[in-house]
Amino acid sequence: MAIWEILLLGVALSMDACAVGMTNGMTDPKMPLRRQLLVGGFFGFFQFLMPLIGYFITGILAEAFLDTFQSISAWISFGLLAFLGGKMIFEAIQEARECKRRAETDCACTERLTLGKLTVQAVATSIDALAVGVTLQMAAISAQGLALGAWGATLVIGATTFLLSFLAVYIGKLVGNKLADKAGLFGGVVLVAIGLKILIESFL
Repeated sequence: MAIWEILLLGVALSMDACAVGMTNGMTDPKMPLRRQLLVGGFFGFFQFLMPLIGYFITGILAEAFLDTFQSISAWISFGLLAFLGGKMIFEAIQEARECKRRAETDCACTERLTLGKLTVQAVATSIDALAVGVTLQMAAISAQGLALGAWGATLVIGATTFLLSFLAVYIGKLVGNKLADKAGLFGGVVLVAIGLKILIESFL
């Protein structure tokens, strides 16, 4: 897996965090800069941690069944990324439909974002990245290998999520939640595309 693919993976995985970040910005339009950085930091840290956990857990299994994992690594990667991408696309479409059904309100109330709520959001938006850790392990034992290694790859994913979710909070303060469903849809398409590329390359 090349560096640019890891970067794209980071962008795709960060889309859920971006959607939530936009909502946070919308509900707290006076959020100070330090809190915006805190939101990005929480999302980035958990997006770094989850695939790293998944990578090392899979590594324990891969050592015991290395030959089997090497032969089916591309299919495992494709299956996981296609599932996660499809899930993101489905949820984005469902959310868009739900927004159309709900009546728009002009409520201007501000919702305080607590550390507890932020932690729950960060875990919820990064839990799927555990499965991406499996994909990274499959890439590491494949013929192409994993550029930057596990730590480097997950740091790129975490840093990308930090930057994009921080920007999403600011955008949310400006435009509200109009782009949240688009972020999820984009992320899902990218994950499926990366999965297909991995699968196709395994036949070449």
